This record gives sequence, structure tokens and C-alpha cells, in this order.
Amino acid sequence: MSLTVLAVTFGIIFLAELPDKTALASLMLGTKYRAGYVFAGVAAAMAVQVGLALVAGHLLSLLPHRWVEGVTGLLFLAGAAMLLFHGGEDEDGHAAKEPSANSFWKVAGASFAVVAIAEFGDLTQIMTANLAAKYADPLAVGLGAWLALCAVAGIAIAGGQKLLKYVPMKVIIRVAAGVMILMAGVSIFQAVTG
Repeated sequence: MSLTVLAVTFGIIFLAELPDKTALASLMLGTKYRAGYVFAGVAAAMAVQVGLALVAGHLLSLLPHRWVEGVTGLLFLAGAAMLLFHGGEDEDGHAAKEPSANSFWKVAGASFAVVAIAEFGDLTQIMTANLAAKYADPLAVGLGAWLALCAVAGIAIAGGQKLLKYVPMKVIIRVAAGVMILMAGVSIFQAVTG
């Protein structure tokens, strides 16, 4: 395993993932649930996505771009609707929910599902596949990509917990839903225009 390939992959994927929808999803999950639970689900989803990229990433580039954008747009709209219609149920509107000890699987599972869907066919997944093909070192590329994705998610989750100290949950939910609606519009526009 080449440490240089690992470092190059980490840098590229980290920078590409920072402004990504997965970071937004991780931030939102981190504002509502225990950070460790969310991170466990997100890290597992990232491992699956990196594995898919390493094994079958080249097939992702063959998918019709319009279909991927259309489905992504619809998923963003559904996510925005869920936030707007079910996100405002916090009693005080400011504190994060602390799941009970037995809800680890529920929170981690939901985090896994959200991130696995958001990351499918994502730019960083395709970039990971391309880097694996270029360097012919799947272990270094896979580990570098996974560490980068987890680092960005960790930053977003921790930021979500800190954000609640200064901004009410209702404001965060409305802003996140607005961003998701905007991203849905962009995805649907790209699906329609090709």
C-alpha cells in the first residue's frame, strides 16, 4: 500500500466532499441525534460506498446521467418535505434529541440509509473509482477515500452539535429544507436539460 496514493486520494476526496450534500445530511443528523450514533451509521455507509466505487465504480459512469439527476432531485424534495412536516416537532426547538440507549440501531440505521442514498453515484464515488483505476492500488485509494469522507462527516456532525448552541432548531430545519429544495431544483433541471 502506497502512503503517497493514500494521501493524494485523501486530499482530493476531502476537498470534493466538503461542499457536498452528504456533509449537509451529516450536519442535519448531528443536530438531531447523538453524534456517535450518527457517525457510526455515516462511517458504515461511506465504507459501503467506497467499496462499491472500488469494485464497480466504472459501471456508475455508464448510468444515464439524466436518470441519476432525476432520482436525486426527487429524493431531495422528499427530504425537504420530511424536514418541513416532521422536523418541527422538538418541544423547545433548541435542544438536540438524545436517543435512548436502545435506539443506537435506529439512529445509526437511519444515518446509514440517508448517506448511502445521498452518496450513490456521487462525484466523490466516481472520483474514487477513477483514482483506483489510475493507481491500481485499491487498498490505498479505498482507505484514503474512506478516511476523507469520514473526516468531512465528522466535521459536519460536530458542527451540527455546536450550531444548536447558537441557532434554534426550527431555523436550521427551514434553512436545510430550503437548501434541499434548491438542490432538488438543480438536479431536476439537469435531468430535464441533459
